[in-house]
Order: sequence, then C-alpha cells, then structure tokens
Amino acid sequence: MSRKEAILNLREVLIKRRDALRRVLAGDLSSLKELKGQASGDVVDAALDTVQDEISSQLAEVESRELARTENALERMREGQYGVCEGCGCNIPMARLMALPYATLCIKCQREAEHEGLGSDTGANWSRLLDDGSQDADLSASDLELDVS
Repeated sequence: MSRKEAILNLREVLIKRRDALRRVLAGDLSSLKELKGQASGDVVDAALDTVQDEISSQLAEVESRELARTENALERMREGQYGVCEGCGCNIPMARLMALPYATLCIKCQREAEHEGLGSDTGANWSRLLDDGSQDADLSASDLELDVS
C-alpha cells in the first residue's frame, strides 16, 4: 500500500473517530447537566455525585483534546500538510501515524520537545515530574494527613 493510500485510510479512521468523539462529548455534557439538576440524598450521596461529576468532567476534557487534535489532523490533510513533521519538515513514518493518527511531530522531534519540557501533542509538561530532590525534602506522612473534624 502506498503512503497516499494509507493516508486516505487514516482519513476515514480520523473522520469516524471525530464523529464518535462528538457523539460522546454531546452525551457527556448532557449527562453532566442532568446530574447537576438531580437532588442528592445524604452527604455520602453528594460526595459520590461530586466524585462522579469530576471523573466525567476529566473524561470530557480528555475527549475534547483528542477531538481538537483529530480535527487538526483533518485540517492538515485538507492543506496537504498531514504526515509532515511540524518540527523538522520530514515525513512522519507511517507506523507512527497508524499508532497516533493525529501526530504532528516525528518521533525524534517529539522526544526533543518532551526532553526540553515544551510539552507534546498531549499538552503535558512531563518535566514537572522529574524529582531533583530540591523540594519536599522534609515531607512526612503526617504532613499529608487531612483534618476531617
């Protein structure tokens, strides 16, 4: 299969994924609105509802980011830029596009972006997770206990 044929197949995958994400997000948002309108029973029910709302909200956020990346990939296809690395201008390998159809960077540029802490396609700043020992050196378990009174 040629690169052009593979990209056309990925276009169909992206369109199906975009449509599915739109349906899911529409359902998630309407579910969140319905939950807000429901009266809770006791404090435990209210706490569980709050946790469920937070989880639903976070899932909707993840799905929303994926939808934006998917729509960006479809736009790049229309512009003839799909599969071209935004970092170095080289073609992104088909194996990477098959695994992550909305990738905008080749693996080398993605690694460099992550290493420099510039984030990535995910928008995450992984440099914050590095433990350089400069903070929280004197943290103990008692510092983490919550006052539940």
